[in-house]
Amino acid sequence: MTKNSNETARLIIGCGFLGERVAQRWLGSGSTVFATTRNQTKAKQFAKANIHPIIGDVTTSSGSPNWFQKLPEVDTVLWSVGFDRNAHANYYDVHVTGLVRVLDQLPNNPRVIFISSTGIWGTETGEEVDESTPACPTREAGRTLLTAETSLSRHPKGPGIVLRLAGLYGPDRLPRLQDIRENNPIPADPNSWLNLIHVDDAAAVICDIAEHSSPEGLYAVSDMKPLQRYDWYSALAEFTNSPQPQWAAEASKGRGGNKRVNAHRIWKDINSQPHYPNAIEAMRLILQKSV
Repeated sequence: MTKNSNETARLIIGCGFLGERVAQRWLGSGSTVFATTRNQTKAKQFAKANIHPIIGDVTTSSGSPNWFQKLPEVDTVLWSVGFDRNAHANYYDVHVTGLVRVLDQLPNNPRVIFISSTGIWGTETGEEVDESTPACPTREAGRTLLTAETSLSRHPKGPGIVLRLAGLYGPDRLPRLQDIRENNPIPADPNSWLNLIHVDDAAAVICDIAEHSSPEGLYAVSDMKPLQRYDWYSALAEFTNSPQPQWAAEASKGRGGNKRVNAHRIWKDINSQPHYPNAIEAMRLILQKSV
């Protein structure tokens, strides 16, 4: 299927936990939505949801049988690719080489929204970070995402919009839920800071920034209320009737996981506020609904 001239068309590369929610919002606004998948079963699920599936794999070369046969002309591209450890590809193959291949194949110059991570600020001393803070990733994933951001900014189809998301949570995804239930030690300092964003708030941000007339090139995205890991995991234990968390603080050294993300710019620019500003209260509601 191709885009009709009077329709807004969107393409989602990586239509999973976050991407599917964005797709539903775009469909609700009357957009035509395309989404890529490597999986025939997933393609059928997309089609049933009125999402037009495009089967292919970003980690294959453009001449291979698994590459996308043709990418549509669209107004917006959302890169929201998760990392599948079972896919026999590394972070660089996916987020750098794969991204550039997709950009090369786009038939026009749409607005590209790249989902990155606040992990790029590999800070361990608890200070506040925002878009002006120099990136200092300490882990492979963060270093690769930073390279991908740079690749997008320098590509002819760029510079794009980079959204560095805090930790996503929502229905069926609560960080370390299984570890809490099994009383496994949490590899973190209980007094370190945790930054979160509800998946529905993240989807709303994406849709709003896709329509923004003059967006910035980089945004930090969080609920603006950092909390200490002790508070999050203790509440998770309480709400699930599990033992209070054990900690393995030494395991967190060098992971760059102690900072307070200031996301004032994004909420100001889209003239909105998080629907879920209190992550612990949102967690409690999620768990109540799952019972």
